[in-house]
Amino acid sequence: MAFRRRTKSYPLFSQEFVIHNHADIGFCLVLCVLIGLMFEVTAKTAFLFILPQYNVSVPTADSETVHYHYGPKDLVTISFYVFITIILHAVVQEYILDKISKRLHLSKVKHSKFNESGQLVIFHLSSVIWCFYVVVTEGYLTNPRSLWEDYPHVYLPFQVKFFYLCQLAYWLHTLPELYFQKVRKEEIPRQLQYICLYLAHIAGAYLLNLSRLGLILLLLQYSTEFLFHMARLFYFADENSVSRFSAWAAVFGVTRLFILTLAVLAIGFGLARMENQAFDPERGNFNTLLCRLCVLLLVCAAQAWLMWRFIHSQLRHWREYWNEQSAKRRVPAVPRLPARLIKREAGYHENGVVKAENGTSPRTKKLKSP
Repeated sequence: MAFRRRTKSYPLFSQEFVIHNHADIGFCLVLCVLIGLMFEVTAKTAFLFILPQYNVSVPTADSETVHYHYGPKDLVTISFYVFITIILHAVVQEYILDKISKRLHLSKVKHSKFNESGQLVIFHLSSVIWCFYVVVTEGYLTNPRSLWEDYPHVYLPFQVKFFYLCQLAYWLHTLPELYFQKVRKEEIPRQLQYICLYLAHIAGAYLLNLSRLGLILLLLQYSTEFLFHMARLFYFADENSVSRFSAWAAVFGVTRLFILTLAVLAIGFGLARMENQAFDPERGNFNTLLCRLCVLLLVCAAQAWLMWRFIHSQLRHWREYWNEQSAKRRVPAVPRLPARLIKREAGYHENGVVKAENGTSPRTKKLKSP
């Protein structure tokens, strides 16, 4: 891992060299972009990597405000923040998770899951705080009708667009991290499933101009995932600590219900009553019956799949628990064997003590004094 004192050197640009130095390589690339800000010739190109593009001045009642819309240049900005997240991933792994896992003495399977949950706990917590701040400051919680009113929401405030760019950068960086962290082959399909789900939902909300609805749904989803990974970390520290999973299970079902209700309310009823129901990609309008059905189908299918996996895992855990309890009841008590008796000529020995035939200890002969 990067930033670590190494005692073994690897050939330059070999596979092991890239794996053990990927964060240092990313840091060098980020440093080159930052150095480009110092020169007038390269400053414009450097700002393309760092700052969101496509800013537009929108007139208001008092003055003008700067808003943003999406475009192809966002891919350049996202790629820059992919390297930023790779560096932060290595810092968290090196200075926090590795030090904790050494004290816990986990197996290889638990160690891999511990690192996964440790990274996601930090990410989900920071995303929940950031998303909640954006939702409150923009007034989406106090005015739920703003989720579908004035659609399409082409022009985004700076903090909304920057939030979406960082979210896409984080989930894109998890793809090469599967290689850098040497994740086991058995774990790769499971992790690819939820990574692709997050990328599809976040990119869909961003490109279809459903950013307001997407913020609320991400806030609900990240809150639930934070509870799950926090409960798993406590379980790795103490295997008897399973009460937090019960709290997460209760929140999980309620969250699925809220997400489905909010999606149907905003897309199925709110957007369906809007006047501008025409397919116009140039203006960012995707408010047609086919688009609404596709979005609702994607959201409902994802929530149904998550709920099916949740029920399946809960039934499996309960089955394993009852099998363990029934196995403990069936085990009979082992009878204690009597002490082994060793016969001798004038008696026998029992536990190192000489016994006579009638069970009494023979008297010791008195020696006559000369």
